[in-house]
Amino acid sequence: MHPKLEPLEKIRELKAEKSAFALKWNAVLELTKARLNISVVYSAIAGYLLGADSFSALHLIFLSLGGYLVVGAANGFNQVIERDRDALMKRTANRPLPTGRLSLLEAMVASTLMAFAGMWMLYLINPLTAAFGAFALFMYVLVYTPFKARGPVAVFIGAFPGAIPALLGWVAATNDFDIEPGTLFALQFLWQFAHFWAIGWIADEDYKKAGYSLLPSGKPDKRTAFQILIYTLFVIPVSLLPFFGITGSLQLDWVAAALVLVMGIFFLSKAIRLYQSQEVADARKLMIASIIYLPVVQLIYVLDKFI
Repeated sequence: MHPKLEPLEKIRELKAEKSAFALKWNAVLELTKARLNISVVYSAIAGYLLGADSFSALHLIFLSLGGYLVVGAANGFNQVIERDRDALMKRTANRPLPTGRLSLLEAMVASTLMAFAGMWMLYLINPLTAAFGAFALFMYVLVYTPFKARGPVAVFIGAFPGAIPALLGWVAATNDFDIEPGTLFALQFLWQFAHFWAIGWIADEDYKKAGYSLLPSGKPDKRTAFQILIYTLFVIPVSLLPFFGITGSLQLDWVAAALVLVMGIFFLSKAIRLYQSQEVADARKLMIASIIYLPVVQLIYVLDKFI
């Protein structure tokens, strides 16, 4: 090879290596379900702000990064276990494992490293925060994921780890578990049923290709819509509990309570519409409403504390 060409070849090799690393990095990021994960971190930060009397920037960083890594690990292990089923569904066929962008070993190593790093960060805040993080990871990977193929009971099981984020934030701020984080847990627990069943309604045919049946009646019908309606209805009184002074230091004034009620009526109206129509279009509107509802209500809680 001509000596003057050697630097060009090295540059090409470096670019190829950089490109390969970027592809792997993006695949690992997909493994964590980044957009969903950010919403989880948002809930945890809201819980922290609600619980904190004083703020630790370091603890907020550990909570955000540690929470993201633990949830990312849970999503990664979930995709490892479900890789064959994911390949059968349109909505998941492009994930890193079905497409081969990550090998099984790479996904396992990445998920394990995220789990240890995330748990370590949560432990640095306090052991109770780490304990709740470990509970969520255990429930999601070793209980929810195996039960997902056994029917609608998986949604109930999955609601437990799914309701941890705001609770986790409160515990990170206070190193204590009481009525306040319990109320935040209950709200997020009940909210999930309408959210996930709306997704299940939209993707019912796709889910069935992989052997999943997650709707309470087994299909998108009036019985399923009725259960969605009931759980959405329960969300409203739970969301207003802080207004009645029975949830310790977690409180709402009448203006904030009115706004929370408006959000609840908005959410419920979409569930009522789905019950009336049983159309996929209305299930999609309910899903979007659920995505709007929870972060807005949590924001109202936080703003009410500080304004």
